[in-house]
Amino acid sequence: MKVSYHGHSVVQIEVNGTKIIIDPFINGNQLTDLQIEDVNPDVILLTHGHNDHVGDTVELAKKNNALVIANHELSTFLSFQGVKTHGMHIGGARQFDFGKVKLTQAFHGSSYTTENNEIIYCGMPAGILFMAEGKTIYHAGDTALFSDMKLIGERHPIDLAFLPIGDNFTMGPEDAAYAAKLLGAKTIVPIHYNTFPPIKQDPKGFIEMLEGKNGRVLEPGEFIEL
Repeated sequence: MKVSYHGHSVVQIEVNGTKIIIDPFINGNQLTDLQIEDVNPDVILLTHGHNDHVGDTVELAKKNNALVIANHELSTFLSFQGVKTHGMHIGGARQFDFGKVKLTQAFHGSSYTTENNEIIYCGMPAGILFMAEGKTIYHAGDTALFSDMKLIGERHPIDLAFLPIGDNFTMGPEDAAYAAKLLGAKTIVPIHYNTFPPIKQDPKGFIEMLEGKNGRVLEPGEFIEL
């Protein structure tokens, strides 16, 4: 399984011939290495409805006939735009032919702002557990620190965790380092930083905060093999 990072909160997973992308914010993402015309996912996983996470989902899904998996409200909203979706909710899991997806809680907001400045409610925000080939990946989405991260790690031993460190809208580095301790993941990768001025952070400084010294900063386009 190949897992790559592409700026902001964009993560790609390649497993058993299936291409998965999480929170495909490409157009408007100054940190990504991706070009929209080169991205061809089979599956799109969304943590919540904010524009910098839904990103280019509709275009990518229509172009590639990709399945979009998100919470029920967000998946319904996207289905109205002609996208093939599968709705889930917090605590629910489903085995797909490419792997198992489970949504965890996240403490954040979830809405989509249209070009007409209309704010659409998009259900509860989530984190994502993805399990395949005996490995577990955790994408925390946008979230604050919460104590049940310890329960998530105990129930689903995590090989690779992507944690936001930007502060202002999510956990900052200090809280994210404590989250890493609670989760007990083998490897921690920081996400959701430096895209906009309010979330400017030093990812290497965050890595130094980790008690387990088990962090890795991925530059856009770099990957980890699991």
